[in-house]
Amino acid sequence: MALPLNPRMAATFPPPVMEARRWLEGVEFPADRPLINVSQAAPMQPPPEGLRQAIAEAALTDAAAHLYGPVLGLPELRAEIATQWSAAYDGQIAEDQVAITQGCNQAFCAAMATLAGDGDEVIVPTPWYFNHAMWLQMQGIRTVPLTTSADLLPEAQRAGQLITERTRAIVLVTPNNPAGVEYPARILADFMELCRRHGIALIVDETYRDFDSRSGAPHDLFTDPDWDDTLIHLYSFSKAYRLTGHRVGAIVAGRDRLAEVEKFLDTVAICPNQLGQRAALWGMRNLGQWLAGERDEILARRAAVQTGLTALPGWDLLGVGAYFAYLRHPYAIASDALARQLVAEAGVLLLPGTMFRPEADTQARGELRIAFANADRAGLAALFGRLATFAP
Repeated sequence: MALPLNPRMAATFPPPVMEARRWLEGVEFPADRPLINVSQAAPMQPPPEGLRQAIAEAALTDAAAHLYGPVLGLPELRAEIATQWSAAYDGQIAEDQVAITQGCNQAFCAAMATLAGDGDEVIVPTPWYFNHAMWLQMQGIRTVPLTTSADLLPEAQRAGQLITERTRAIVLVTPNNPAGVEYPARILADFMELCRRHGIALIVDETYRDFDSRSGAPHDLFTDPDWDDTLIHLYSFSKAYRLTGHRVGAIVAGRDRLAEVEKFLDTVAICPNQLGQRAALWGMRNLGQWLAGERDEILARRAAVQTGLTALPGWDLLGVGAYFAYLRHPYAIASDALARQLVAEAGVLLLPGTMFRPEADTQARGELRIAFANADRAGLAALFGRLATFAP
């Protein structure tokens, strides 16, 4: 007799990136047409040498880097985030309003664990980041889809119509994953006001803030002296310093909220990755200029995507920014089948829109996501060349 399965886990869809990787099984890619993998949003290169040296030195000389540390993270890193974020957003953030997590996914799970339980509701704009939807489903929390405008921007007025007595939070990701869209400050302010009026949380995930094309602060939420009564801010060090394997993220929230977060983190990780935290701290203190260069390169790739798409008749660019381009393809075939066909016939691995919308949302059939941070400009030119000659 088979062992029992948690029915919520069993009902949750498989991890999309892992599912897409399985499409590669048994497919051979000739040397003159290697695989172009634009599926997962992750740097493909290791951290810069100076950061790797700092990690090695910490591993060799800092005994505490191998021991349990504070559940809410390294005090020096928490203080550095508070200082830099206060300056960047022209607000007041204290060290004890910051917690460190094992990546931003854990930051989301920890924050959500303090907010919602079985039968509660969370509003999430579509297309959505699939890991958010997965966690909510596994926890028995209803994910309420918020339809976005033609330019993939969420509207607070429309969200307000979805709020019920079971609503606990609204989640915004900006720059957006999967759509790449950068939410204007006015939209974030509207959502802040909406959430405060209804006594629910506004969760703002800024994993890709370092690659925002705009100069200056992307919003003014932290200028509100009472921001912590509504706002929960999430961040990841994975993209900025190429620390994907070290798993370092952050939550910025009210002190009472973080006291509850501590309970969650203590039971699932005890403490964040110690070497990763030291790497993040070193990066914040030493890699400002280097990170600016990384941003310039991502913006150049964004421009290459916009140019490349002009050579694809019938394709529409729905959103672009940070690591992503979100496209509408011109074919009658559904995007999930099309994505599999592109692997076999064009040597391209990307993700279909069906991974980013509710199952019943028919718009997903015509949409694809390209994670263009995974390819340099020559690789992007090759990608669009293959798409231009592809015929399903």
